[in-house]
Amino acid sequence: MEETTTTLSEQIVQLDRLDASLIERLRHEALTSPAPWTAEYGEFQSGGWLTASLMNPSRDPADVRITDGTARPTPLLQQMPATADLLAALGLHYMWVRLARLTPNAFLWEHRDYEGLDQVERHRLHIPLHTNSSAFLVTGGTKVHMTGGRIWRLTPTYAHGVCNLLGPDRIHLIADVYADDAYTRLTGQAREPGHAQRLPQASQSELTEALAGARRLADLGYVDTAEQSLLRLFYSFALPEGTAYDLIVSLHTERGDSSAADRWTAAKSKLLALAS
Repeated sequence: MEETTTTLSEQIVQLDRLDASLIERLRHEALTSPAPWTAEYGEFQSGGWLTASLMNPSRDPADVRITDGTARPTPLLQQMPATADLLAALGLHYMWVRLARLTPNAFLWEHRDYEGLDQVERHRLHIPLHTNSSAFLVTGGTKVHMTGGRIWRLTPTYAHGVCNLLGPDRIHLIADVYADDAYTRLTGQAREPGHAQRLPQASQSELTEALAGARRLADLGYVDTAEQSLLRLFYSFALPEGTAYDLIVSLHTERGDSSAADRWTAAKSKLLALAS
């Protein structure tokens, strides 16, 4: 079977640049609004990923588990006039809009999104409002820092993960939108990120050493730390999809913990939306 190659532009692109004064108003609203920051999708993260909804079908700002539907403004958005004006001006068909906050030393593990939703064309837009250079996305073995001042489009059906190593908090405005003419116009000038960095390939010896280090931690009783040390390899190396999860399964298999190995095998299938 012929192998297909996915380009970076299929996974993430830069779109329109936004006025600097507008970004400042959006940032101020995001930092000062009474957002009911909610921890959700615990299986995807290390802790430190918090969201609050600005538009969704239920109009509840604490309702942050993504579903299909026509988004309506929540009371939180009604307290953020500059943000509301921007969303209205873009004229998009919104499925969900939220503020997303990633605290220092926090990770969203390798995963895919949109599994279980209707089979219609949809896209994810990011507007970075408050960020730092140690906060970055990894997709397709490439590290991308989403700089402020513009709109980005991420295709979250490709395996990806996000981290914020040092802080301060990374706060993005994220909009999931259905494809329509307004979306097509917005993406007409899409281009690849200017500062994308291809991660190095991990050698077999590096992976073996990482697994041995995790085994030592687990044997000392630090099982969660051992697992996270392997999950973090995704942010340092261009790994074949699901490698970090496979290493954790190997860790537990070597230790004779079949229950934990089965749990992580199931987690890999769920997070990467693999057929069972």
